[in-house]
Amino acid sequence: MINSRSTVAALVFLPLLFFTAFFLVPLTVVATASFTNGDGVPTLANYARILLDTYHWSVIATTFRLGIVTTLICILIGYPLAWYLVRIVKFRSWRRLCVILLILPLFTSNIVRSFGWMVLLGRNGLVNETLQMAGLTERPLRLLGTETGILIGLVYILLPFVVLTIGNALAKIDHSLEQASADLGASPAATFWRVTFPLTAPGIAAGAIIVFALAVSAYVTPALLSGGRVTVLAVLVFQQYSSVFDFHYGGALAVTLLVFTMAIIGISSLVSRLGAR
Repeated sequence: MINSRSTVAALVFLPLLFFTAFFLVPLTVVATASFTNGDGVPTLANYARILLDTYHWSVIATTFRLGIVTTLICILIGYPLAWYLVRIVKFRSWRRLCVILLILPLFTSNIVRSFGWMVLLGRNGLVNETLQMAGLTERPLRLLGTETGILIGLVYILLPFVVLTIGNALAKIDHSLEQASADLGASPAATFWRVTFPLTAPGIAAGAIIVFALAVSAYVTPALLSGGRVTVLAVLVFQQYSSVFDFHYGGALAVTLLVFTMAIIGISSLVSRLGAR
């Protein structure tokens, strides 16, 4: 009995200790620094500097525009891919190989993947050469240093999260529900939109939240693929901490990013719940 109690206590206490030490404490330090100046005096000047400046609002708009568009593209690509893996592929060996190929890039550093895309998206890279050979463009497109290049890199990195969450939702659907819909005279399209799609909505929402949160907080991909021409909040935070050493202003930027992200996720969750009713 004593051993079981100590085991349960350890299983509860150790994760709580880890969460406190590596999440709550750093977050408290950053938040505290954001509300003080260099002399430790409480102030709201850091937030006023952010919220009253048009430059910061343009950076915020760019950050969340990239996050929203990345999320939408991942869902549009990820749903058919998840459908293919779960509903079309019949051989388990081929399905496993596809899943391995899907998650294999996750085992590679973001830096390595971003440098790879820098090579592919360059003026003489594979993408531009392919487009010109196919006759789709007459001259190389400028992809690096643009939001388009950042979107390509983010979608490539974050797509597996959407495919896995939607695929898991598809795999859990009771096929008898779809068969009942067909027996009642519903067309395949009506069955999909009225039965299958609503049942996969939780998987879509989970994947969207993961992708959006990772996209708006991404640093490596925007920093490398933008070439310094496109600034997002994560890059601005890194600059303040690593180059300017203004931890108070950097903390305010980090808290602003966190608050805006949580607000958008919360509003999206509320809207989805109201729509489900």
